[in-house]
Amino acid sequence: MVKQRGIYKRGNIWWVRYAGPDGRIIRISSGSTSKKEAEALLVSRKDAKNKGKHPEIKRIENYTFAELAEKFLIWAERYRSFKSTQYMINILVQTFGNLPLRNFNPMLIDEYQTQGLKDGLKPATINRRLGILKRMFAKAIEWEMVEEEALKKIRKISPLKANNKRLRYLSKEECQALIKACDKHLKPIVVTALNTGMRKGEILSLKWDQVDLRHGFILLDVTKSGERREIPINQTLRETLQSLTRRLDIPFVFYDPATGKAYQDVKRSFHSALRRAGIKDFHFHDLRHTFASQLVMAGIDLTTVSRLLGHEDVKMTLRYSHLAPSHIANAVDILDKTLTGKSTAQKLHN
Repeated sequence: MVKQRGIYKRGNIWWVRYAGPDGRIIRISSGSTSKKEAEALLVSRKDAKNKGKHPEIKRIENYTFAELAEKFLIWAERYRSFKSTQYMINILVQTFGNLPLRNFNPMLIDEYQTQGLKDGLKPATINRRLGILKRMFAKAIEWEMVEEEALKKIRKISPLKANNKRLRYLSKEECQALIKACDKHLKPIVVTALNTGMRKGEILSLKWDQVDLRHGFILLDVTKSGERREIPINQTLRETLQSLTRRLDIPFVFYDPATGKAYQDVKRSFHSALRRAGIKDFHFHDLRHTFASQLVMAGIDLTTVSRLLGHEDVKMTLRYSHLAPSHIANAVDILDKTLTGKSTAQKLHN
């Protein structure tokens, strides 16, 4: 079937596309699921243009990136990831603040990526900023702050190749050394991370109404994957949580006694603890890797570990699979015993 030019579908609605009196491409929704109605709209629009009676098209103002950032942050405030989003947008504003949205182009972003690498930024960091930029432009079109062509330009930009193979985790001895080196306020936060695999943002925003000590679990309502997640509380974590001072006027589990507010970050005290413990090349997020790695090495299957981490797909958990060679071998050995009555070790000996 020949595709008709000037008519296309977006979702269930038909749209029309044509060149306006000034040569600029105009896109208009027919508001209908009927292709015939869209065809009729296109014909009428072209006919009106040819007769000089084309309707006035609402001109989009030349908004700057800073104006979009201000509106986007108000919209993003509802999400748990707001703090990190705000941080990245503030950095982007420093570079693009006064730039009109319709002036963005692939060359400009390519230069930004190149400069970021020269400044020592990791590809993953630059890619996260690019992801935020694309989300912002998608909203800008929805809010009629820029033409759709701008988003098409941004979408053409390819992310940098990032090395996601880094898997740094602590040994049991290093875990004990780190806990011992923690300041009083930091110790329960680190213990929680090591025993739950929760993300830093999930821990620092944790409230007592999410903690069920009676039944032994923590409930995360809205996680990064968008799913509810129940995390079991083991004895070590139970004792840690029970030792905390709980105030009725403060909902947070971990808070600054001076302000009564949740800690915004613990980067400085965490780095100090690492230095005292003699641990190098380690980040707070690696506590999550430590949690998963220790479970896998203890023989816990990847599906269970994936559920505890809140991964959307078990494929994300496969990065830990090489840590359980003996566990995988034991699984095959069980099958061998079932089929032959002998273990793999017995067959090799014979």
